[in-house]
Amino acid sequence: MKSVLRAATIAIAVSGVPVLAHHPFAAEYDWKKPVTISGTVARFDWRNPHSVIEVNGKDDHGKEGRWTVELGGPAQLQRMGWTSTQLKTGDKVTIDGWLAKNGSEKISAKSVTPANGHELFAASSFFDAQAQTASAQKRNATQGTSGTATPRPTGSAQKP
Repeated sequence: MKSVLRAATIAIAVSGVPVLAHHPFAAEYDWKKPVTISGTVARFDWRNPHSVIEVNGKDDHGKEGRWTVELGGPAQLQRMGWTSTQLKTGDKVTIDGWLAKNGSEKISAKSVTPANGHELFAASSFFDAQAQTASAQKRNATQGTSGTATPRPTGSAQKP
């Protein structure tokens, strides 16, 4: 009996790891704090659950630092026209997104614009939350219930 319980506990713990790694936008980022950073790519990691760019640069208030920029996952980015070799170390970029709630130099990207000027949608989890809310509203409308809520990030602070 103990071994069955232990195996079940391990299975639950292991299966929960990917779920914990993928978080809703509002758990970590503040939609009330939009930011634009400009600088050079220090690193580009094409990985799940979120691709990441590290940028040495400044925000729109002049704060310098090494910014960690969270994007959507590779499959989402590919649907938006990205490739795994899209950015290279040293490339100049401008990134629009939202600051982390904890004040760190971390943002959830809305878009990335390389030096060629071609803006790329970053597949932020902010838009996942909005799409989920819109889908629920559509479902409610077809079921005859009120669907008057405004799409908002899930998790905490709500957009008016």
